[in-house]
This record gives sequence, C-alpha cells and structure tokens, in this order.
Amino acid sequence: MLEGEIRKQKEIGGFLDRIERMGNKIPHPFILFIWLIVIVWIASFICESMGVSVINPVDNKVVTVKSLLSAEGIIYMLKNMIKNFTGFAPLGVVLTMTLGIGLAEHVGFLSALMRETILGASPKVVTFIVMLIGVCGSIASDVAIVIIPAIAATIFTTIGRHPLAGIALGYASTSAGFSANLMIVATDALLSGISTEAIQIVNKNISVTPVDNWYFMFVSTFVLAIVGTLICEKIIEPRLGTYKGNKIIESEKVTPEEKKALKKAGIGALIYVGIILTIILPKNSFLRNPETGSLIPSPFLSSIIPILLILFIIVSYIYGKEIGKIKKGSDIPKYMATSISDMSSYIVLVFVMSQFIAYFNWTNLGYVIAVNGVNKLKSAQFVGIPLFIMFILLTSLINILIGSASAKWALLAPIFIPTFYMLGYNPALTQMLYRIGDSTSNVISPISPYFPIILGLANKYDKKAGVGTILSIMLPYSLIMLGTWILLAILWFILGLPLGPSVPIR
Repeated sequence: MLEGEIRKQKEIGGFLDRIERMGNKIPHPFILFIWLIVIVWIASFICESMGVSVINPVDNKVVTVKSLLSAEGIIYMLKNMIKNFTGFAPLGVVLTMTLGIGLAEHVGFLSALMRETILGASPKVVTFIVMLIGVCGSIASDVAIVIIPAIAATIFTTIGRHPLAGIALGYASTSAGFSANLMIVATDALLSGISTEAIQIVNKNISVTPVDNWYFMFVSTFVLAIVGTLICEKIIEPRLGTYKGNKIIESEKVTPEEKKALKKAGIGALIYVGIILTIILPKNSFLRNPETGSLIPSPFLSSIIPILLILFIIVSYIYGKEIGKIKKGSDIPKYMATSISDMSSYIVLVFVMSQFIAYFNWTNLGYVIAVNGVNKLKSAQFVGIPLFIMFILLTSLINILIGSASAKWALLAPIFIPTFYMLGYNPALTQMLYRIGDSTSNVISPISPYFPIILGLANKYDKKAGVGTILSIMLPYSLIMLGTWILLAILWFILGLPLGPSVPIR
C-alpha cells in the first residue's frame, strides 16, 4: 500500500515536473509578444504577396491583407507606435482602478476587512464565508491569494478541522474563482479594454465595458461559493481525515483600533453610496440616460470606474487616518505612487501587447482569420454550446502554461472575439467564456507564482506535503468548479439571460 502510494506520488510529481519544464521554456510574455509581432510581419508580407483576401459578409466588399514590411506598413508602425501605446483601451482604466485599490491595500483596509469578515464567522458557516470572501478577494488583486489561505488554515486548526483543507479552500476561492465577484474590479477593466481593441477589428462601433459580465459574475460568485463549500466538506476533508499535527496559530487578529477604523470607513462608504443613490434615483437625474431616463445604458454606468475610485479613496482615507497610516495629505499620493510602481511590469507589457493588437488589426489578418474560421465552423456545424466548451477547455489548457491573464487574452481575443462575433455572439460572451477557463485551472498550474507559496504554507502543518499533495487536494476544486461554471454558462445561454446591464448574449 505504502509502495503504491509512493509510486503514485512520483508519477504525479513527474507529470507536474514535465508541465513545469514546458512552462519554463515559454518565454517571458514581453518576449513572446515580440515574437508574435515578428510573425505578424512575416505573415502579412507573405499573405499580401499571395493576394490573400476575403469577402466582407456585411457589405460584400473585398478585404485584403496589407503587409507591415511595405513602405506603407513601416510608416504606419513608426507613426503610430506611441498612439498605439497611449491609446490602448485597458491602460487608463486599469491604472485608475489601481490608484484606489492600491491605496486601500497599502493603508491596510483590505487586509483588515478580510480578516474581520473571516475570523468573525460562525464555525457552522465558516467554510462558505471563506469561499465567498475568497472569490470576492480579487478586488484586492493578488493580495487575497496570499492572505486568505493562511487565515483559513488558522481558523480550521482552531475549530478542530484539517488545516490543509483550509489552505485548499482559501486557494481555490481566491485563484480558481478569481474572475467572479460581486463588484466591478480591476480584472473587469483590464479584460474589457482588450476585448474592445479586439472587436474593433471587425466593428469599430462596438465596445466592451467593465460591467458587461457583471450579472453573470455576480451569480457565479454565489454558485462557486456553494460548490466550493460542498467540495471542501464532502470530498477534501473526508479524504484528509483528522489532523494530528501541531497547531500553528499565526493569523493576526483584528485589533480594536482596526475594528474602530473599519466601522468609521463603513459609515463613510454608506454615506457616499447614499449620496450616489440620491443622485441617480430621480428619473430626471443627469446620470441617467438623457433620452430614456434609464440607468441602462447611462452616464452612471459609463462612469462606474471613477465612481468606484472615489469610493476606495474615501474608505481608505478614513481607515488610514484612524489607524495612523495616513498622517498628512502627502501620504495619499505616496501610497498611490507605490501602487502604480507595482504595475510597472504590466505597463511595459502593455507597450508590446498594444503594438501586436494594432498591427494585427491594421494588416487585416485578424479579419481574414475570423471570416475563414467562421466559414469552417459553419460548414462543420461546430457552433453554439460545443464551440463554447471547446474554447473554455482550450483556455484552461493554455492557462496551465501561461499565467498572465492579460497576456493570454491579448493573444486570444484578436482571433476569437471577431470569429464569435461573426457567428452572432456578443464579444462580452466570448470574454465571459475566456474568464471561466482562465480561472479554474489556476490552482493546478505548477508554474503559478503562488503555487510555491501554498506549498510552503502546507509544509508548516505537514512536513511531508509535496507538489503531489497540493495537486490531489486542488484537482477536485479545479475540475468540479470548471464543470459547474460551464453548466452555468450553458444554462445562461439557453435562457438567453443578459450578461450585464443591457448586454445580450447575441
């Protein structure tokens, strides 16, 4: 029995080692996009030389591929390099959200809020609370992936449950459920910006906004929280059995000062939300649609990012002032500057991503691929639900080898968004399907920067825990959450429910 278990662990370890080696051979996303740009140069030159073209199905006009290595193409690249970078749709939105979320993170507001919510939960519902807060933890970006598994391990140990089950629950909620949330977060802004760039390959009058997946992701939050709770209590904990190791209580409890600061910040948030509601509730509000008086669409929804920024600044200032993290006005821009500096690697990556998408658009390669792809899919009758499942599974597979959500979407969106759009699907639907595949395989990717952190945390409670141990307790979360999310997407599609405010599936 013991030899069989050892052999199984070695096989798992060998499989993961191969995946890790494959992942390590993939160049840094910056270099990857440089190579993709070179491929676009060569492909556009060859296709123009061969006279590759397609018929626009809308106006029946001929669309030909243009070469970037021609005089016209070189002039375009030189003339538009800065414009491509500064005009990249996600850049301004993501940096704006970063100012607010980063301030909340650096003054300690987000950490205290998560600790207060989870540590104060009743033992009877602690599994669900950890899962729910973890899924919503993406509002704090990657910080939650580090904080919540550690807190969950402490809570589980304290109430006599297995700490590894707590670690797995915390990691699954924050990583496998990363795309879902009750609020609009930085991920919504980041992906919708790339989606907008991609859809404009075929239709420059369409844009994707940060709220376009909100309804689906809102419901997904509760569905994943329930499913994650069942996986933990019905599968993972029975398998792990009773914990017999040393109890390690490390999570820092919320101090009375932090509780007082959280309360005051909460009051400030309620006052701000009350003011916003007072403004938007009247039918003649200037934040409503001037023609219909509706909130969908309206200046309010199109201004959701600045509105959220102000909310984060208010709660962060009140909390930071009360706790002593903000002693003078200059502390606010200092924390904000630190947040932006943390985004420097993303800004550098955006430079090459923006060039790649712009070149792909200008050459008409994206359009030609989309039209040919649509024709092949239609002739094979491979559309609808089978196509959706295939795309989600493809994304999940790629996610195991390429971790960056923005890099993957910048690679896939210019191909799949135009293709799905020509099949009659809203670009917001394609983005939603991508987010399902992108999230659920995070927890089984050995090249994830958080995998070693989770392994190290597990070793504090079980010295024998290895990569195979983590995989064995995370795989049920990955597969079952993926299957559940796919079923939810299929049900959403069949019922024809809107993906977000005034965002139909077709």
